[in-house]
Amino acid sequence: MKETDLIIMDLRQFLMCLSLCTAFALSKPTEKKDRVHHEPQLSDKVHNDAQSFDYDHDAFLGAEEAKTFDQLTPEESKERLGKIVSKIDGDKDGFVTVDELKDWIKFAQKRWIYEDVERQWKGHDLNEDGLVSWEEYKNATYGYVLDDPDPDDGFNYKQMMVRDERRFKMADKDGDLIATKEEFTAFLHPEEYDYMKDIVVQETMEDIDKNADGFIDLEEYIGDMYSHDGNADEPEWVKTEREQFVEFRDKNRDGKMDKEETKDWILPSDYDHAEAEARHLVYESDQNKDGKLTKEEIVDKYDLFVGSQATDFGEALVRHDEF
Repeated sequence: MKETDLIIMDLRQFLMCLSLCTAFALSKPTEKKDRVHHEPQLSDKVHNDAQSFDYDHDAFLGAEEAKTFDQLTPEESKERLGKIVSKIDGDKDGFVTVDELKDWIKFAQKRWIYEDVERQWKGHDLNEDGLVSWEEYKNATYGYVLDDPDPDDGFNYKQMMVRDERRFKMADKDGDLIATKEEFTAFLHPEEYDYMKDIVVQETMEDIDKNADGFIDLEEYIGDMYSHDGNADEPEWVKTEREQFVEFRDKNRDGKMDKEETKDWILPSDYDHAEAEARHLVYESDQNKDGKLTKEEIVDKYDLFVGSQATDFGEALVRHDEF
């Protein structure tokens, strides 16, 4: 087998995997597929500052980054925290506001998204000009498979490319078919951007709307989550979902979901955990009660924001005493 054939086969397998991962994202052992995009919890720790600041550390840094601070001395933790504060202060006025802190927490929680974009950026910015054009993306992603009009696996790559192009154009705010890194991030992760939410809804409806009438009826809704596979008896959760559709999803009671009803379903307005945590951190650290934080106020309260060997050792002693 020639090297080019191997490349084509590997790329096809990647695209098939990408498509299947998208279609079956967040599937559960019961076979239920979850289309809803929820804001994730900031930490799996209990938020109890009287016992420890572990929740706050995870929220402020992200769980993986928080672990690295536990290995530092208090002096090292303060120094690194001071550098982070400079990044948080977006307008460089010497203060950190609730909004700036909220934006930072959201960034820290979704650091994996930006790491994913960095990885993909290198493979698509073919001329290394700091931008990714649609032609670059198309050639890097579909170049080999489009040379073969009749792929052996029967997968419709051209249809997938058309869908990608539509999403790329939506992400590309100035319409020049050249994406900045921010626009490329919106293309790869549209659910994270308000101006991309319509395309998330449209793609979801196209996946589920099997009769292509522009709506999602009850059977299409259930069929996307559950395959009968010859079983006459539906699980209880399927019956519950039928009730959910009738009582809550189909708000105007016309027997189907339109675009707005679908949007309310898959992109609910969740409680803003990041804003709540930002307000909590400001409240606990704001010594002069002016509603914003200086670097000194944050570093002075460093153990609320980040860990260190001292806090890690102290918490270990508490756990030992409890044991």
